[in-house]
Amino acid sequence: MPAPLVNAARRLRRQLQDMTFRAPVTHVYNPLDYARAAHEQYLTSHGNGPKKVLFLGMNPGPWGMAQTGVPFGEVAAARDFVRVDAAIGKPSPEHPKRPIDGLACTRSEVSGRRLWGLFAERFSNPEDFFANHFVVNYCPLMFMEQTGRNRTPDKLYADERDALTGPCDEHLRAVVKLLQPEWVIGVGRFALDCARRTLGDNPPAQIATILHPSPASPAANRGWAEQATRQLEELGVWSKNLPPKNC
Repeated sequence: MPAPLVNAARRLRRQLQDMTFRAPVTHVYNPLDYARAAHEQYLTSHGNGPKKVLFLGMNPGPWGMAQTGVPFGEVAAARDFVRVDAAIGKPSPEHPKRPIDGLACTRSEVSGRRLWGLFAERFSNPEDFFANHFVVNYCPLMFMEQTGRNRTPDKLYADERDALTGPCDEHLRAVVKLLQPEWVIGVGRFALDCARRTLGDNPPAQIATILHPSPASPAANRGWAEQATRQLEELGVWSKNLPPKNC
């Protein structure tokens, strides 16, 4: 019997599989499909039981979840910290400038390296982190233009965004119901807005945000880990000056 999070992810994959998107989007990657084994390994290994904190991202990046099936899944972090080793296939069609090499990918996604690097630095092992934390993306799809440029969900046409919102909202509500977090932390403004809209006026968890670790953000390039840690400590999500096991 698949784990409840696996069932939720499979339902989302089915809901999104026939969606089409107009130019300038030319390619859409769905790692819930071609990286299904790796994504479900992540869910099954680390998504069991209630969590204190749910970190919510926007959608996959070309060198992160698109390669590994793990949210913010920079290759080294997905392999060495998250410990994903399942086979990863290829999307069809594959963008010639954004090949999927799975765990053999030699590119490193900065956002994922920063996020998972912070977790690895603060927590002595993955078990300590995943005992109370989990990471998901609001949208599992990556959108690309002909040049290979990433196109984020907020830049889609309004009718396309509306069609995407229903299944993604439903999935987020299902994840929150299953994991029962005390906190939903949007990694960046987009994720924060999605959490607030989806979970309503009386949310089952406290909703807050931390600075997105993207190198496109000048603020994130000035000591992102220290800033994010301070934000989480000021919120009371993480304790100050205590060992990770007490966080």
